[in-house]
Amino acid sequence: MKAAVFYKPGDLRVEEVEKPTPRSGEILIKNVVALTCGTDLKMFLRGHPYVKPPIIMGHEFSGVIEEVGGDVSTFQVGDRVVSVNSAPCGTCVYCKLGRFNLCERLDEFIIGFSVDGAYAEYVRVPSRIVKYNVYRLPDNLEHEVAALLEPFSCVVRGHRAIHIDVGDTVTILGAGPIGLMHMMLARNSNAGKIIVIDVSWDRLRFAEKLGADVVINPNEEDVSSRVKGETGGLGADIVIEAVGNPDVWETAIKLSRKGGKVLFFGGPPRGTAVSIDTYRIHYEEVMVQGSFHFTPEDVLRAFKIICSGRLPLKDLITGKAKIEDILSVFERLKEGKEIKVALTF
Repeated sequence: MKAAVFYKPGDLRVEEVEKPTPRSGEILIKNVVALTCGTDLKMFLRGHPYVKPPIIMGHEFSGVIEEVGGDVSTFQVGDRVVSVNSAPCGTCVYCKLGRFNLCERLDEFIIGFSVDGAYAEYVRVPSRIVKYNVYRLPDNLEHEVAALLEPFSCVVRGHRAIHIDVGDTVTILGAGPIGLMHMMLARNSNAGKIIVIDVSWDRLRFAEKLGADVVINPNEEDVSSRVKGETGGLGADIVIEAVGNPDVWETAIKLSRKGGKVLFFGGPPRGTAVSIDTYRIHYEEVMVQGSFHFTPEDVLRAFKIICSGRLPLKDLITGKAKIEDILSVFERLKEGKEIKVALTF
């Protein structure tokens, strides 16, 4: 089968590899589409701590079941399905505590990271993921939209952690795919005003098109002053950091009102430190919340929202390409010319 194999940073090759065979409890999906992700681009450029090359990249995908392994009774050949890229073990201490996203064995079977991924004609889904996080598609759900399930599940987890109330002013730092999903979900939660901040005017204009009430480019104006001006001098009720930059983390704290909530969604590298005004946390009771990955409940809730058709998620897919063109696609992503690209085989 045809696949994009990652050998080392800067070395990604589209080549013929052996078609996988599902083992007991596993399924083999013939991919209809795989979507690009910012994490895939970062892996290509500088590697990833979970990855031991060579490995097939890609972790956002949807397709049709080609084969089922032994002991699989919930799915059958021909089912249109979507899968996320991981699932908890169900037996470690964190799983027993219900903190499934913190599973101690999560990294054992992560599609596109620790096992072969979806930038290929076929992808083998490990039994753990089949058990928890694979769903049949309703007839009216397109594969392209369904393939957004993995990143959208992460976003749903973040929103469940902070809970946006009706009428809240929500400020989102970052207008990439994740920031835009946060914006859509905030609008769906009946936020009163949504402010989006990014250094790219292309992305800010796209955010406006998708429903941002206010856009701010920090290269052209003072972000803190503008956010206070848009919130009656108070600051935002909810601030979501969707960049993963330490400087942006520090900015996020400054944009919250007293008693507001800050969601640190973007993840800086391990060992990164930030400087935070303790006065804001203690005396002004600004609440900070991290958010990592997702749980099976988040995946289910995300899938239900996607199936509802209430959010314009398809608009995030701004381009289409063949897997053979993956290097030029990554270049366009690097230049900010695309949000997400749908890859076909």
